[in-house]
This record gives sequence, structure tokens and C-alpha cells, in this order.
Amino acid sequence: MNPILGMTLAMLAGLAARDARAASPESPLRGTWTLVAADKILPGGERVRDYGESPTGRLIVDARGRYSLQIFKSERLRFASDDKARGSADEYASAALGSSTHYGTIAVDASRHTLTFRIEGASFPNWEGTSQQREYTLDNGVLTYRVPARSDGSIPVSVWKLD
Repeated sequence: MNPILGMTLAMLAGLAARDARAASPESPLRGTWTLVAADKILPGGERVRDYGESPTGRLIVDARGRYSLQIFKSERLRFASDDKARGSADEYASAALGSSTHYGTIAVDASRHTLTFRIEGASFPNWEGTSQQREYTLDNGVLTYRVPARSDGSIPVSVWKLD
């Protein structure tokens, strides 16, 4: 074999190997999840509703750990004008404070019982480009995680059921 041809083939093989994606393990959270509860634990230990009495939501995780998450408070005000651009201050506040949505990638560390959301886009712009860690449990198709404490000391808790 021509030495130049052999060297060229070896270099191309090396470049192909470098650029080949390593097979990533399938996410243990793969699937569609329905919100069961969106609560918070108050500083005194009492658990109360955080998104109203009947919150709704969906968490979708693909095999590679890409996710989309939505939580909505059922009691959000409807816009009287039927036009999103012409809402009142109360309607806008209800829409913003009555929902939490974000998407990106989610990593699971089963040994530490932590989830890490790497947030690419969110209804709360300050979260975009951040990574947020949550302690979690996963038991019989029920995922429960705690969000770090808020400034008022309350700890949000989300509970999801695998569909």
C-alpha cells in the first residue's frame, strides 16, 4: 500500500472516530409523565398546595434525556378580552405566577439521588442557561423531587406519574 494513502486512511479513520458520538445510556426517566402534585413544604414542616387544588402538568423525557416540562395552576384567571396582548395586570400576573415551564436536558445521578436540569428555555427567563439540581425518588412509576428552598424558606415538591 502506498504510504501516503495508508497515512490518509489512518487520519480519516481517526477523525471519524473522534467525531462519532458515543452511545449515551437511555434516560431512566424516558417517557411521558403526568403531574400528580405541585406542593410546597413550609418552614414549619406543613405541606400545602403550591399551584392550587388541581394543578395540571406534563413532563416528557426522550431516550437521550431531552425534556419538556409544564406545570399550570388550574385557577389561573382567564383573559376578559380573549386577546393575550390586551390582558390586565391581574391577568398577566395570574398567567405568569400560575405556570412554570422549561425545557432542555435532564441528567440522573442514581447513586446520589439527584436530577440535574440543564435549562435551555423557560417561562422565567432568569433560569435560561442555568443548571438546577433536585433530590429525587423514583418508586413504581412515581417520580418525586424537591426544588431547593425559596427565599421564604418554602421547598417546592413535584410529584409525577409515568403514563
